[in-house]
Amino acid sequence: MRSKQLVYEVENLSMDNNDLMVNETVFHNANGYIGIRSDFEEGYPEGYDSIRGSYINGFYDIAEMKQAEKLYGLVEEKQTMLNIADTQSIFLKINGKRFSMFDGTVLHSRRWLDMEQGITGRSVVWRAPNGNEAEIVIKRMTSFYQLSLFTIEYAVKALNFSGALEFESLHAGEVKNYSNSNDPRIARDSARYLMAEKACIQEEASYLVSHTVRSGLSVCTGVKHILSKSCSFKTQLEGHSAKTIIRASIEEGETVTLTKFTVFSDSIRCKDCLQGAMEEMEKALKLSLPVLYQYQKEYLKEYWDHCFLEIEGDDDLTAAVNYNMYQLIQSVGKDEYCNIAAKGLSGEGYEGHYFWDTEMYIQPFFNLTEPGITKNLISFRYRTLEKARENARILGHRKGALYPWRTIMGTECSGYYPSGSAGYHINGDIAYSVVAYYLSTKDIEFIVEKGAEILFETARLWMDVGNYYNGSFRINCVTGPDEYTCMVNNNYYTNVCAQYNLNWAVKFYRLLKEKKKLSPVAEKIHLTEEEIKEFDQAAKNMYLPYDEKLKINPQDDSFLQKKVWDLEHTPQEKFPLLLHYHPLHLYRYQVCKQADTVLAHFIFEDAQSLETIRNSFDYYEKITTHDSSLSTCIFSIVASKLGRTEKAYEYFGDSAKLDLFNTHKNTKDGIHTANMGGNYMAIIYGFAGLRIKEDGLHFAPSIPKQWKEYRFKINYEDSQIFVEINSEESKFSLLKGSPKQVVIRGKRYELKDTLVV
Repeated sequence: MRSKQLVYEVENLSMDNNDLMVNETVFHNANGYIGIRSDFEEGYPEGYDSIRGSYINGFYDIAEMKQAEKLYGLVEEKQTMLNIADTQSIFLKINGKRFSMFDGTVLHSRRWLDMEQGITGRSVVWRAPNGNEAEIVIKRMTSFYQLSLFTIEYAVKALNFSGALEFESLHAGEVKNYSNSNDPRIARDSARYLMAEKACIQEEASYLVSHTVRSGLSVCTGVKHILSKSCSFKTQLEGHSAKTIIRASIEEGETVTLTKFTVFSDSIRCKDCLQGAMEEMEKALKLSLPVLYQYQKEYLKEYWDHCFLEIEGDDDLTAAVNYNMYQLIQSVGKDEYCNIAAKGLSGEGYEGHYFWDTEMYIQPFFNLTEPGITKNLISFRYRTLEKARENARILGHRKGALYPWRTIMGTECSGYYPSGSAGYHINGDIAYSVVAYYLSTKDIEFIVEKGAEILFETARLWMDVGNYYNGSFRINCVTGPDEYTCMVNNNYYTNVCAQYNLNWAVKFYRLLKEKKKLSPVAEKIHLTEEEIKEFDQAAKNMYLPYDEKLKINPQDDSFLQKKVWDLEHTPQEKFPLLLHYHPLHLYRYQVCKQADTVLAHFIFEDAQSLETIRNSFDYYEKITTHDSSLSTCIFSIVASKLGRTEKAYEYFGDSAKLDLFNTHKNTKDGIHTANMGGNYMAIIYGFAGLRIKEDGLHFAPSIPKQWKEYRFKINYEDSQIFVEINSEESKFSLLKGSPKQVVIRGKRYELKDTLVV
């Protein structure tokens, strides 16, 4: 059953342009370092749109940010992820007739993603205009074993003819980034950010070196071809590109296979990227493609074991959830030089920027499955901490650090500050992620090394941005998660986030002091006991808006004063609202783009009573559009907490199918990584009711009526735990590690081997 649920396939491929672009995303290949969109190797006819892209995580150039008015501190330049050299292109001629999905006759076609093998594929049975029939099978892989490596295996089988084959393979260095001036989620201007530096051929491999226009970075791509039989072979340079022509004969019934190896190297991680690419090519060619495939399978076998999740009674939904988890391991950075972008490495939406999505939607997944990856993600934030300090000074803060709303290398890239830079809650989100990692692993050494400094510096920022009024600590002029309500006073989510940040800064200070590990970080940042007392006092006196009449937490001080948006009579074609209404118009209404206070009630559930959480959920549900992909998964989790399992199931289904079914109509621009992490959370934190608290693991299991049972594994501290939940009982098995304290529906147990409740 598992293998079936790890394959996604589409038969009889649509040639509609929008469908093709969506499939470029859905079937893309990535490994956390490189990402390649899944275009047809032979391309599309003239007039068709395409986002033909190859990307390196964390590799960027600097572009101008045009501001209508020049005001102090407004962002005037941004980083943008770059489209690297195109190595996808392979043109096939069969007895002089060029293969195309748009010419001749396609007798059968199929695309698939095998998440167990870690490859994508396309198979076509094609009849040329002259009657020659061939079966063409193309497999692609971005290697988890060798992160620099991308391979294309292009196999041609002659079904009813003998004759000549010709492969024309391109290695094109002169590429541009995609643009769409009508969508704020995509870069407005198409530009060429890479300049030619060097092109050469070494041992029949082509190498192209380019450098960025402004960021001072270099990149090299190398390409090598191997044919399964004797052939004529010629590679020549044409400007900053290389063309390889390969000719061979083929007999009826014979299969001829071309393997194209591409390696990537960049100056962020390698001093000499040309030399680095040559070394990576040498490493790749030491192993045969079948061996590389086997290493890919072994890597994923271990991954699927760590994040095992199975739903009995809903195979299609399990497959969708598996797809989401696969995209997370494809997208997430594997070193401290990068993070995970809102679109992963699948497209150019949001220009490859990193957001708060990482900490609040994606790290919870990796905390439970691959905590080493979480360390990398936090290490990236630590690596950019100095930039966050600089950002705080730009915004007028004397102390502390303020992380940018969107970034690649650590500086702010948000041009519209009301719904960008004003999102101060990102500080609390990053602090929360450090605490969550600690609670999951008890890795105190990492806290000493990196985590504590992040906690202290983010806490310092709240003391500068907030102030006391009528005896309570308040935070004014900020934007919460809901981007349809900007620049408000006392956003509930932000304030409770800040409270958590301050509380844990105090806790870590005392813990490190107790363990005699405080001095290095305290001395480094000149942290005083007096500051810690101030943190503690501010946390205790944090103002959390509450409405006595409605018995809810208002989203902010003014939210309930506004007119309620008439969602019922808003035409469907007007969604998402941000593309059809002026921001100021939206800001004057009670209407939410996404979970805001409801998100706070999930993350910080102990801050309010169950009654308040229930009332808030009911109130905000009526006025939330879910125009953001970060929303339905959160509503699913809170609905589960409230015992509304069927409602939770509906929201969960919306979240699971978002990209595979293109429900937000922008999958062509890339996947929605935050939603994918949130979809996992909707099961583990939602239906299973998992919470990781200071006193251990808490569960409150439930199950939708559509499921017979669901099963999953989690890592916690030194242990691995297997959970099985059905309508009759919940079973917890300690697979490895030491016994653990678990709280199930409020009752405490000791998990030594197997526990059934």
